Amino acid sequence: MKILSLNIWGGMLHAPLLDYLAEVDADVYCLQEVARAPKARSEWLTYRDHGVELQQRANLFEEIKAVLPEHDAFFCPTARGELIDGDRPCWQEFGLATFVRNTFPLIGQAQDFVHGSFSPHGFGPHPRARNAHCIRLFDYGRDRPITIAHLHGLRALAGKDDTPEREAQAHALVALIERLHPPAEALVVCGDFNVLPGSRTFEILATLRLTDLVTTRGFSDTRTSHYRKPGRFADYMLATPDIPVATFDVVASPEVSDHRPLLLSIG
Repeated sequence: MKILSLNIWGGMLHAPLLDYLAEVDADVYCLQEVARAPKARSEWLTYRDHGVELQQRANLFEEIKAVLPEHDAFFCPTARGELIDGDRPCWQEFGLATFVRNTFPLIGQAQDFVHGSFSPHGFGPHPRARNAHCIRLFDYGRDRPITIAHLHGLRALAGKDDTPEREAQAHALVALIERLHPPAEALVVCGDFNVLPGSRTFEILATLRLTDLVTTRGFSDTRTSHYRKPGRFADYMLATPDIPVATFDVVASPEVSDHRPLLLSIG
């Protein structure tokens, strides 16, 4: 089984991103910063917020579905906000997406908010609402279930240091996983955590027997050249000891986002 985690940056590097997602041929894709705007007229929308202006792919979720036809698709929005579609406003939903190869049966899932709640009338003030998606699959090849969870962690304007909200988020994530995951089974947790390696988040996740693969395997950068701020950690993938890691990589090339893909192959 091959698992990919990636913050796709709203599709800013659209063509290379879609090419990579198709070519990497993962069994499970855990994607953050995914959007859809069914009523958009344009392929690109403009996002404006406190002096920041970004181009966002209007219907990225549908475009990814098209390049992964052998995968079941799940979209988990955190909010709906107004972007600009040419000369008019356009509502767009924003959140997580999970894609699962259809040869792996989904035998359980849980989705919930780990901070705040769904915001239907705007993206809201920072720190904005965050959710997590947890799935339980049966792996016929290894004849056992596996649980996989991912999230896009809180973004705080002050940086990635620990806050009471981030600690509460980690406890909420553990509680969500425990709804679905039997303690003795294999577990992978991944995503853009938006925290530093020494965060209390990892102490809390360790109660589920989880160990981070990024820092323990010597990787010191999960960002690409498109990210020009200091602090090169954001993305993590954690696994329980019963996950037989065949390979794990923080993929430096190709660059398909301002985040690097995390790619785990289970032996």
